Amino acid sequence: MRIVRATRRHVSPLAELMAASPLLRRYRVTRSSATAILEDGLRAHDLVLVAVDDGEVAGMAWLIATRALDRSAYLRLLLVAEGRQSRGLGASLLARAEREVRSAGARHLVMLVTRSNRRARAFYEGHGYKRVGDLPGFVRPGIAESLYLKSW
Repeated sequence: MRIVRATRRHVSPLAELMAASPLLRRYRVTRSSATAILEDGLRAHDLVLVAVDDGEVAGMAWLIATRALDRSAYLRLLLVAEGRQSRGLGASLLARAEREVRSAGARHLVMLVTRSNRRARAFYEGHGYKRVGDLPGFVRPGIAESLYLKSW
């Protein structure tokens, strides 16, 4: 497995990965909408990391650098393909993401985690993230998010 920075050639397989996610379907993500937001993100120079395993896109981490909130970076999405979870891929993507944003000057990494996603919450807490609070209906009506933070 290797982790690389996304290029335009990764957009289609990443959009497919996003559209296949049961969690992202709750947010009404389709292949078309995923393609559009990925292209926007790459144009804006967001950092999109791609995990490639056996020649296939197996996961991704999407980060947005910001000077807001005391130079925090925002983890927009960490996603591992169904069937490839619980093998260390998410941990590898997260570690690389943290190194990248920290070396770029970020003092913190923040993210929103779907409050009902216990597995993801446990994953982030196990990697040193603290739940700051909840934001019901912030991203999508009827879905509550929890704000997580890690500082270094």
